[in-house]
Amino acid sequence: MLETHGRVGEANPGPPLRFGIFLPPMHPVGQNPTLSIKRDLELIEHLDALGFDEAWIGEHHSSGFETIASPEVFIAAAAERTKRIKLGTGVNSLPYHHPLILADRILMLDHLTEGRMMFGVGPGQLTSDASMLGIDPGEQRRMMEESFDVIMALFRGEVVSAKTDWFTVTEGRLQLRPWTYPMFDIAVAASISPSGPKVAGRHGVGLLSIAATTPEGFAMLAAHWAVMEEQAADHGTTVDRRNWRMMGPMHVAETEQEALDNCRYGLERVFDYLGHVVPTGPVTATTYEGRVQEMNASGSAVIGTPEMAVAQIQRLVDQSGGFGAFLCFGGDIADLEATKRSYELIAQYVMPHFQHQLVAPQASYEWILGADHAFVKATINAIDRSAAEYASERGRPAPPKLAGD
Repeated sequence: MLETHGRVGEANPGPPLRFGIFLPPMHPVGQNPTLSIKRDLELIEHLDALGFDEAWIGEHHSSGFETIASPEVFIAAAAERTKRIKLGTGVNSLPYHHPLILADRILMLDHLTEGRMMFGVGPGQLTSDASMLGIDPGEQRRMMEESFDVIMALFRGEVVSAKTDWFTVTEGRLQLRPWTYPMFDIAVAASISPSGPKVAGRHGVGLLSIAATTPEGFAMLAAHWAVMEEQAADHGTTVDRRNWRMMGPMHVAETEQEALDNCRYGLERVFDYLGHVVPTGPVTATTYEGRVQEMNASGSAVIGTPEMAVAQIQRLVDQSGGFGAFLCFGGDIADLEATKRSYELIAQYVMPHFQHQLVAPQASYEWILGADHAFVKATINAIDRSAAEYASERGRPAPPKLAGD
């Protein structure tokens, strides 16, 4: 008869948290841009080998800092170099594309990657990109919604006709169906406003909270999920917290001081750039050390140790009520080797904490140590018995016992 004696670890730990990177990217000017893109590919290969789950690649067309113009092209190259990591557009700026053509490209990637494709959408973060295209920034969110409605209908295999002030689709249809059944991962970017959660909930897709660790974004997490559930109820869709992703800056090292020193390479440069392209909160610190201390204290970033990273992610879990994936911000805040080492430490100590992989080995270890050497004694007794039996077979006196009397 089968007997059980309880369960190792938590009774119901829930689904494991996934981990990934949100790679704008952000490379400083004055360096070879070709080598920078190659380093991005090298980093994705590194993450794949470490067991990271996802990589989201940005789309930008100005600034000289965020130099990947086509996440789809980058993903095609990265897919050939990796084995299991999923690759997403993080995000496609929908007002910049005809929805039929973009949908067709995304489906092609789903087939090329055999299901490792993810589709992230947004209105477009850099208004300098919109300016070059003659797009009014005040219209970008409306345009994103119009485009996304068409794209989702096309993905479902529908024949679509639509006419707006910026695109026309006449009996549009896709020549392929998704490789992934029933659909690959789709997520809508969100920062502070409810526009992202509104669209995601209406279509029953995921949410990509790119400002989750900023004070303003952190405060809105629970409210954003409430919007998701309200919209899902209004439109007859379903939303799942496992499809909610949160992004935040994170660099870890063996010591807090080492992490601080590593990020002298690019932290201030990256955040100075961000201050010129997106709304950012006030900074009161006047020194690099003070700024890092301020970031760590507010929770807007983690520049420190794996233990600090665990505390940050748990803080997000508690504030939000639960989500599916944490994405590390992929800006060049440290050089490549220090960055790769940071991801190694995250894979070694942070990821298994939230993937329920530490409890069972610890319990087994404590079981062995708590047995008061019973298993060692059993091994010695078995050796003594074997030696005595062989001596008896040969008609010899039994050898001295290893275990004593």
